[in-house]
Amino acid sequence: MRATVLVRPKPGILDPQGQAVEGSLRHLGFDVAETRVGRLVDVELATEDRAEALAELERMCEQLLTNPLIESYTIELGAA
Repeated sequence: MRATVLVRPKPGILDPQGQAVEGSLRHLGFDVAETRVGRLVDVELATEDRAEALAELERMCEQLLTNPLIESYTIELGAA
């Protein structure tokens, strides 16, 4: 089963990459209010069981893929 994990800085957490992108976009003439930069992680899981896949992905996020103090994440499971 294919899954996508989107990791972003939590609201209120300093995002230097987002600030740099925001400044560059404004310099180019784009009217942006705020820009945040995150990362996307694609994972191919060996299981086709959605509940098992979600549980594994939650553990992956908590143990390696995110820093839970400063980042949030969303998980999107592919079609079974």
